[in-house]
Amino acid sequence: MKKTLSKILTLLIAIGLIALAFWYTMRPQPIKVKLKSVERGPVEKTITNTRAGTIMSCKRARLAPAVGGQISQLLVKEGDQVSDQQLLLEIWNDDLKSRVLLAKQEVRASRSKSKEACVNYEVAEKEAARSKSLLKKNLVSDEDIDRAVGSAKAKKAACEATKASILVSLAQVELAEAQLQRTQLKAPFAGIVAEVHGEVGEFATPSPIGVPTLPNIDLLDKNCLYVSAPIDEVDAPGLINDMPARITLDAFGNTSFKGKIRRIAAYVLDLEKQARTVDIEVEFIQSDDMKNLLPGYSADVEVILKEKSNILRIPTEAIQNNNSVLIYNSENGTLENKIIVKGISNWNFTEIVSGLNQGDKIVVSLDREGITDGATVVPE
Repeated sequence: MKKTLSKILTLLIAIGLIALAFWYTMRPQPIKVKLKSVERGPVEKTITNTRAGTIMSCKRARLAPAVGGQISQLLVKEGDQVSDQQLLLEIWNDDLKSRVLLAKQEVRASRSKSKEACVNYEVAEKEAARSKSLLKKNLVSDEDIDRAVGSAKAKKAACEATKASILVSLAQVELAEAQLQRTQLKAPFAGIVAEVHGEVGEFATPSPIGVPTLPNIDLLDKNCLYVSAPIDEVDAPGLINDMPARITLDAFGNTSFKGKIRRIAAYVLDLEKQARTVDIEVEFIQSDDMKNLLPGYSADVEVILKEKSNILRIPTEAIQNNNSVLIYNSENGTLENKIIVKGISNWNFTEIVSGLNQGDKIVVSLDREGITDGATVVPE
């Protein structure tokens, strides 16, 4: 009997040990979680562009001659730095240059004729005065006086007419020079030649009205750059000029540049009916930041609407849809759901008005399976 009881007891113990081992093996394993402490620090309320913005040049001109013709001189190449009013390209214009020369010679001829006519007038006027003095001595007749005075008046009119002809000739010079200038393409500002289209001997054709054609020279100023970016129409009412902003570019990694809003568009773009936007322009505050930038770079802007310092904050990624977070209980290794009241926030941090205390540990790895209220976890 004792042997039977011993066997039964041994069997029960064995079964218990097996069950215990099975439970230990199959028990839920703690989930590894990433925790962050509730801390104090600065938080900003910001808005960002809805689509990638673009680095633009404050001055950019796609240039072409005002008249068509054969290119006789192409004086620049891509990458050249040019000064204001520097000649870039010239259409064949030998006929117009000759016309300018002819007009200038006509000015010289008109001035010579005017000088001759005015000298004759001076002589005639003196003759008339001399005749008047002789009349008092009864040495000349009244008819002689009339002829002398009439001749002086006629020569005075001739002098004035030749002076007017000088003005006409000068106007002809200005007209000829204006026609000549239409064949010369000059830089409207100092800048860098970005593109050149055309070669010496080829024909350049100006764009018809409403029909854009390829410009002969694309000129831009790299010393003044800004970012043009679209902002959602919902965020636009909170924007004003001179608001601070941060500029980031894919080409420069995590480097950010200080900027400020310089212009807000006066209308809403509805290119996409479900995503209407307002374009803003953000300029660089420090000129040195623009040295290595190129127009056309994609860029993002983060406009700072409001900022607070030394406030309670948590990573924004830790907040769940119902404005709650999961707090880690270090005593039993479980998670507890906690409702919070938020203040200002951005993509990185959110202000905590109430619901958490400094030093609390909260979960930021919410995307892991099994992360929920009451789950057993272990910090990474």
